[in-house]
Amino acid sequence: MAKRIFTISLLIILSLTVFGQSDKEYSKTLKQMFEVSGTVESYQTAIKQMFTIFKQQYSDVESDVWNDLEKEFSKTSLNELTEMFAPVYSKYMTLEDLQELIKFYETPVGKKFANSAPQIMQESMQIGKQWGVKIGQDFEKKMKEKGY
Repeated sequence: MAKRIFTISLLIILSLTVFGQSDKEYSKTLKQMFEVSGTVESYQTAIKQMFTIFKQQYSDVESDVWNDLEKEFSKTSLNELTEMFAPVYSKYMTLEDLQELIKFYETPVGKKFANSAPQIMQESMQIGKQWGVKIGQDFEKKMKEKGY
């Protein structure tokens, strides 16, 4: 009986150790994928876009306050982002999937896409904002037509 408990305990410890190592390897690979894919630059672009919107909403705030806030929010490190996103990515993407994505981003077309990603995101956010305003206006118009 003691041998069985020892064997089961040993298996549990080994499986936790292997899981912890693969978890670290997964995070390391995810971080590398973020680096080569332009994801980091895209997040920085998103932060700048959000601050543009915030500045419109809070127009009385001084520029040095905005500069300090933008620096603070831009400091979110790649390591923090990786740790935050790893559980989500691991649900849908295997370690091998990430490795294949890295290979893609190391190709000429992958590099081109990665270099363009921040601009694509910035322009897409503007289009999305315009689309949202249009949907809101169309919805309001339809509701008025229906007497609401």
